[in-house]
Amino acid sequence: MQTADIHSRFLSYFERRDHQIVPSASLVSDDPAIMFTIAGMVPFIPYLSGRVPAPWPRAADVQKCIRTNDIEEVGRTPRHGTFFQMAGNWSFGDYFKREAIGYAWELLTGSESDGHYGFDPQRLWVTVYETDDEAERLWLEVTDIPASRIQRLGLEDNYWMTGQPGPAGPDSEIFYDLGPEYGPEGGPATGSDRYVEIWNLVFMQDEIADVRSKTEFTIVRELPSKNIDTGMGLERIAFLKQGVPNMYEIDQVRPVLDLASELSGRRYGAVHEDDVRMRVIADHIRSSLMLMGDGVTPGNDGRGYILRRLMRRAIRSMRLLGVQDPTFPTLFGASRDAMATAYPELEQAYPRIERMAVAEEETFRSTLESGSTVLDLAIADVRRDSGNVVPGRTAFLLHDTYGFPIDLTMEIAEEAGLQVDRPTFETLMSEQRTRAKADAKSRRKQLADLSVYSDLRAKGETAFLGYDELEADGEVIGIIADGAQVAAASTGQEVEVVLTATALYAESGGQESDQGRLIGAGFEADVLDVQRPIAGLVSHTVRVTSGEMAVGDVAHAVVDPLYRRAANQAHSATHVVHAALRQLLGPDAHQSGSYNKAGYMRLDFSWSSALSSDMRQELEGIANTAIRDDLPVETRVMPLDEAKSLGAMALFGEKYGDSVRMVDIGGPWSRELCGGTHVAASSQIGLISITSEASVGSTSRRVEAAVGPDAFRQLVAERSLVSELTSMLKTPKEQLPGRIQELVASLKTAEKRIAEFESQQLAGRVQPIADSAERLGDVRFAAVDLGSVSSADDLRSLAAQVRERLGGDAAVVAIGGAVDGKPAIVVATNQAARDTGVAAGPLAKAAAGALGGGGGGKPDMAQGGGQDASAMPAAIAAVRTGVERAGAGRAGSDR
Repeated sequence: MQTADIHSRFLSYFERRDHQIVPSASLVSDDPAIMFTIAGMVPFIPYLSGRVPAPWPRAADVQKCIRTNDIEEVGRTPRHGTFFQMAGNWSFGDYFKREAIGYAWELLTGSESDGHYGFDPQRLWVTVYETDDEAERLWLEVTDIPASRIQRLGLEDNYWMTGQPGPAGPDSEIFYDLGPEYGPEGGPATGSDRYVEIWNLVFMQDEIADVRSKTEFTIVRELPSKNIDTGMGLERIAFLKQGVPNMYEIDQVRPVLDLASELSGRRYGAVHEDDVRMRVIADHIRSSLMLMGDGVTPGNDGRGYILRRLMRRAIRSMRLLGVQDPTFPTLFGASRDAMATAYPELEQAYPRIERMAVAEEETFRSTLESGSTVLDLAIADVRRDSGNVVPGRTAFLLHDTYGFPIDLTMEIAEEAGLQVDRPTFETLMSEQRTRAKADAKSRRKQLADLSVYSDLRAKGETAFLGYDELEADGEVIGIIADGAQVAAASTGQEVEVVLTATALYAESGGQESDQGRLIGAGFEADVLDVQRPIAGLVSHTVRVTSGEMAVGDVAHAVVDPLYRRAANQAHSATHVVHAALRQLLGPDAHQSGSYNKAGYMRLDFSWSSALSSDMRQELEGIANTAIRDDLPVETRVMPLDEAKSLGAMALFGEKYGDSVRMVDIGGPWSRELCGGTHVAASSQIGLISITSEASVGSTSRRVEAAVGPDAFRQLVAERSLVSELTSMLKTPKEQLPGRIQELVASLKTAEKRIAEFESQQLAGRVQPIADSAERLGDVRFAAVDLGSVSSADDLRSLAAQVRERLGGDAAVVAIGGAVDGKPAIVVATNQAARDTGVAAGPLAKAAAGALGGGGGGKPDMAQGGGQDASAMPAAIAAVRTGVERAGAGRAGSDR
């Protein structure tokens, strides 16, 4: 049974039982506390928690999920995958335990010819929460499973919660028995891998508080409206129904694994470590494909970093299999073919995905070369010092700065006969993770407690009337101060206000919120921000400027008309520039993000190379021609499927309902799904002036532009600048570029001559400094403070020349100076000095301490710096003291 068939059977079964079939949400979560959809229930949290009324009494879906917290286990166990699909059926106060148990058992054990899965009921086991007598009784009543295959387990195993106060409840899990060859008898309670969990039924019946751990919390009450949340792992059902031992060998994954085997010439099943690498490749390529399909692009932080890590682990695994040539076009093509039956949208998105994948592979291959250079130097240093361990800090630098996997660092070190200081590396990684967790925790604390909005949302949605009107009356149904509801707010207070209706646009879809005022009988308030904290509810952050506002008052919401007009221009300009980009570059130039506010727009789009000056001009020309042509702007509300059939562009990762708003500019030339506000015709945009085009990642570019009056002001400023330069240089404006090139060339020539002169001056100081060397025990010590110098390179060059001039005797040179007012000192030692135990690194560090800074380096040359240039004599004295102490130490050891 193919995985796509398992997928469709699940949805068909529940559709026949009056469940609303809900399309999978994006892998990009709209929950600000998490980056990805990490579980099937994530899109339903607002309904399960009661923050937002569920739009249906019962639903079913197959949700795409990404989870990378146990990425190191991928390929080593039968069931760990970073991408997985979770099938679920949901009840929001409709049916409960009896029906959920009956549905699950019938679908699992019913015959394949009737659209079910056909599992042998004799191989299924069930667990229930240890005190859930009702669940056990229903299993015995509704199904034919014997009591001997029902086991009771505790909180750790059979009680579901989010880890936060709110809904929770006992669950019941269904397991498949793989057979005696996989482990001992005794059921799931043994913890043996013989028993594979395939479906979890959560009976959400409790409200909990005072959560201290998974097993320590307080059940506050029984929920008045009980919910059902179930999750069936598609990949687990697939490997059982397809008769393969793990998820990497199912039909949606195995083709990439086989291709990795073919490209490497290594047989799958022959060597365990090779098998692990092939599984990693198959899993990570599929995950990367699906992430890019949902609009994620490789980057250095956030979601982009996770994607980049997956792709680079796949590249590294291919390398460890002996494949040095590029493989992504082939591997991603195979994964697309395997997944397209279940996700046909991948076919249309694939050209963009392939372009990003190829660019990322090329980038990382270059990174490997750069990292290899750093590692080669580190290995040379270790060998020169007769060591056998590459420092953990070097391994961490390679990992953190160059994206160099630790496994690859260890492999290269091992080839050189060295080890890596893994404990120090792990310590540094742990410190980094601790900092990241602290940052994430801090961000979560900054998020409002959304539960405060639940009661307000239960009173109904906030009607947005601002598409047609700039003023609207609404009743004040809630006032929130410091995260809690209050009855009133008076002059000077900043609070959130929720109305039954508003004309003020809430920030969304890249468009900033409106500016305006709330006016009522006896009060006025300035609107500082407008947001949608939960679906269907608009919250106005206001400062009360006079009087007192209370719950139950009527507030007249007034939009600043000038600001809205400029905001409309900017948002419509974003659509125009997007359409112009696609006309110029083709359909692969797809919007990946945007931001617009009055007078300004920013558009990110998928593209891997910079736009030339001519292309930028052409882009600007296309956009302004569209403005000149006075194209009509039309908005229509329609079903999502109809909008897509008309070719409407949807933003990757954006969540859309069944009914959407489509905005046309010039008919199909620009057709996008959009909830923002717009001009009535393109000519009302006025003017678009592109101010920059730059990279925001290896596969993404960003265009910024001034819009409307701001664009005009920007062009006026540029014209004034050109006029000033024309007057200053006494050159006609059309000859300015050539004249400025001449001046730049002259300046470079002058700078070169100055550098040569300074170099000659420094060379003239080599012999006098060498002649001034004093003897400190067995070491000759030469030091000087040069005062102001042009760069630290001058200090290094002079130190090296003086060291050379001092000949074969043990010698230490310290050259100090000030670069742009900041002190720097370079310490150099020759081999004879190092043979006596005098190294440059500790001496530079001591000197930098006197300067109020830090320093260090290699034994032959090191550098330090600080903030206090007047302390240079003390810094040189610190080097002298260090040399003297080294000599004293040698003398003591000789005695």
